[in-house]
Amino acid sequence: MSTVSWITLRGLFGRRRFLLLLPLPVVLVLLAVLSRSLGVDPGEWGQPVLVGLGLAVVLPVVALIVGTGVLGAEIDDGTIVHILTKPLPRWQIVLPKLAVAAGVTAITVAVPLFVAGVLADSVRLGLSLAAASAVGALAYSALFVALSLVTRRPVLLGLVYVLIWEGLLGNVVSGTQVLSVQQYVIALADRLAPTELLETSVSVPVATVMAALISVGFTVLAIDRLRSFSMAGETS
Repeated sequence: MSTVSWITLRGLFGRRRFLLLLPLPVVLVLLAVLSRSLGVDPGEWGQPVLVGLGLAVVLPVVALIVGTGVLGAEIDDGTIVHILTKPLPRWQIVLPKLAVAAGVTAITVAVPLFVAGVLADSVRLGLSLAAASAVGALAYSALFVALSLVTRRPVLLGLVYVLIWEGLLGNVVSGTQVLSVQQYVIALADRLAPTELLETSVSVPVATVMAALISVGFTVLAIDRLRSFSMAGETS
């Protein structure tokens, strides 16, 4: 593990913000366990819990908390200066931080989604949700890391994307789904474990290409943006 990755992990787990990651995954598992224990038909609770809560709320919100924290918090408190003074290419700073953000998000979300998927249908569905959410974790993390470098209000803009674009418009205007990370995750999970619990109008090829473009494109943007930072931690 690189020094930048270790510093990022230590800083992330040392901040109170990390505690915000725990409630949503716990609620997801509790709802799935409660529904299963009460004998409720998975056809009634599976889609609202897996998609409505798991993929539409837990995954993007956890990614938002972590993604805006790995660099954004250092910019806010001024510790970014210590990193910028090191003779490192900017990509060697952004990539480890992105890897930490995506990894922490994937683990935090994949485990409860796996449990909920198993309870709702099968081990195969649980594994497909875990794998697809890992892809989504990378795409969301790249987006939110870039936002933390582009604007001083990354959390606000991130919530606008998650709640307005994906949550509201994505359910009303089908054409917006092609620019929704949530829909890419649903498409990939449904391909790995076809089920009526997962529905989207986005095809698997489109989901794969768009997820890759978002991951790469926003990573490049983050690297380029960090190059413009002065020693004071502000853009020149």
